[in-house]
Amino acid sequence: MTRLSVWRFFAFGVLGLVLSAWAGTASAAQWANPDLLVTPETVKANIGKADWVVVDCRDLKDYAKGHIPGAISLGKRCKSALRDTTARAFRDISKYEKLLGKVGIGNDTHVVFYHGNLKTLTDATVGFWVLEHLGHDKAHVLNGGLEAWRKAGNRLDNKPVRKSPTTFKARSLPSTYAETDEILRIANGDAQGVQLVDSRTTNEYIGKDIRAIRGGHVPNATLNVSHVDTLLQAKNAKTGKMEPTGYLDPDAASKAFGSLDKSKRTIAYCQTGTRSTLTYLQFRLLGFNDAANWDESWRVYGSQLDYPVEGEQWYNFASVNKKIKSLEAKVKKLEATD
Repeated sequence: MTRLSVWRFFAFGVLGLVLSAWAGTASAAQWANPDLLVTPETVKANIGKADWVVVDCRDLKDYAKGHIPGAISLGKRCKSALRDTTARAFRDISKYEKLLGKVGIGNDTHVVFYHGNLKTLTDATVGFWVLEHLGHDKAHVLNGGLEAWRKAGNRLDNKPVRKSPTTFKARSLPSTYAETDEILRIANGDAQGVQLVDSRTTNEYIGKDIRAIRGGHVPNATLNVSHVDTLLQAKNAKTGKMEPTGYLDPDAASKAFGSLDKSKRTIAYCQTGTRSTLTYLQFRLLGFNDAANWDESWRVYGSQLDYPVEGEQWYNFASVNKKIKSLEAKVKKLEATD
């Protein structure tokens, strides 16, 4: 081979690598509905407008310490404010109409929910799912939450914000809410063409981690992927390990749910229907045609003794009671020595 031939071979080889790298970048996954997420820049540009309300989904005490200027609080974490004490939603639609109207959210209002850390991310997605079920088509989530806001160089404020009351009228979308009866049909093999995604951990799914009377999962579940495994990962500077962040990423979500058919009805569930609201949001972002969240989830299903369960394990009350008694004895012993 001549020097010219070698040079041409090398040049075309390098060009091929460049084109391959470009093609890989160009083929990166993208959201089908990107407007459901907003950036700090979008929030900053619109938060002062009358038809935009930004909701801090953290505890009121955290909101009081510092929040996005102009953001409101619902008085408690969103998953508590938008549900009753049983962690279930929509028992009284008028409750939502009164609450949302009171805090300045009307039918034409853009509503942005944001979280403080990974723990409160699902508070923001609960808010998103609730508004979508109520028929509100202007619900958004601030991708990255408070961390993204700070990284963009924006300040915080500790002054409480109140918006002028308005009127909110719900136009419920039943398809976004999966009833337990529908899940039973899936479990019994009577609901064909429906995809059921378990957003809990692997240990919960296989029945090793029991959080109801019974452990395990719904028969005929299509996929099990923990909600944190669907998020953008980043290296922890202290441990050097890759860990989930509070950012939603199309590549990560596509990797997690790429085996699913977007044209089919797809239902997410977890323990209380909270973590699965993140999955619901990701389905919507990815363009699933008929996405839903099962609000009752395993908390209800796993406590029914006649429901079919796969990988069934029973909660060992005797063992737990024994450990509690042992712990009580140790506490009494410690108190006696004081």
